[in-house]
Amino acid sequence: MTHFADQLLAAIDAKGAPVCVGIDPVFERLPAVITKQTDQPMVAFQAWGLGLLEAVAPHTPAVKFQSACFERYGSGGCAVLESLIHYADELDLIIILDAKRGDIGISAEHYAAGCLADPIHCLTVNPYLGPETLTPYLANPAKGIFALLRTSNPGSGDLQNLPLQDGSTVAHAVGKFLAELGNANIGQRGYASVGAVVGATKTEELAHWRSELPQQLFLLPGYGAQGGTAADIVPAFKSDSTGALVTASRSVIYAGSDSDDWAGAIAEAAAQLNRDIAAVL
Repeated sequence: MTHFADQLLAAIDAKGAPVCVGIDPVFERLPAVITKQTDQPMVAFQAWGLGLLEAVAPHTPAVKFQSACFERYGSGGCAVLESLIHYADELDLIIILDAKRGDIGISAEHYAAGCLADPIHCLTVNPYLGPETLTPYLANPAKGIFALLRTSNPGSGDLQNLPLQDGSTVAHAVGKFLAELGNANIGQRGYASVGAVVGATKTEELAHWRSELPQQLFLLPGYGAQGGTAADIVPAFKSDSTGALVTASRSVIYAGSDSDDWAGAIAEAAAQLNRDIAAVL
């Protein structure tokens, strides 16, 4: 089986830019042409999700499903999520499930079995319960994880930047064990199956984390609606333009909400995202 990092890098090469579209549906923000036809969120999510995936597939190597947006609707929401995941697989997209799972022992094993079941390629995880909580996700090198390291939310530094006795921070301690876990399983192109979530809004820190974690792929949220720009993300990449995946959600998926041709507007927003990131690398 092909190593996760190699799969992702091959998909990036094919699409021309290291970008990812985050699928975070909110019923009230869906295209009016859809919500006028139904007051059932799951019906709307299904119709919109299928059109969205078709629209972005030519322009992005990966999509990231925000599990919470579907889970809140119970079994119906999970069924729609599963349906859209399988359609993304038909479109040959790398599939990231953004569920930020984190637990110990048998619970982590259950999460790993369910959240990394085919055709899902990768899962976001919370590493703050310690390194042993991540090992259940690493049994299959064809599957990857992105672990929270320096997140894009404004209050993240209240915990992640807390100083330790050796002068480093909590985030540095997490980064150290992410590197140790990942470096035991490196793909042919030099990257681990254990990646890190580093906010695109943390511009002043990206070069530091790139040098500290040379074999980790970074997932970079915070681009677009959260304020991150194309120029901001450059330090997260190596000189060969590899090393990170820039994810944008609202700036792409709601691009056509006031238009009858919402899918066309989304396609153009995804294409623009691709062009903007490719231009700075």
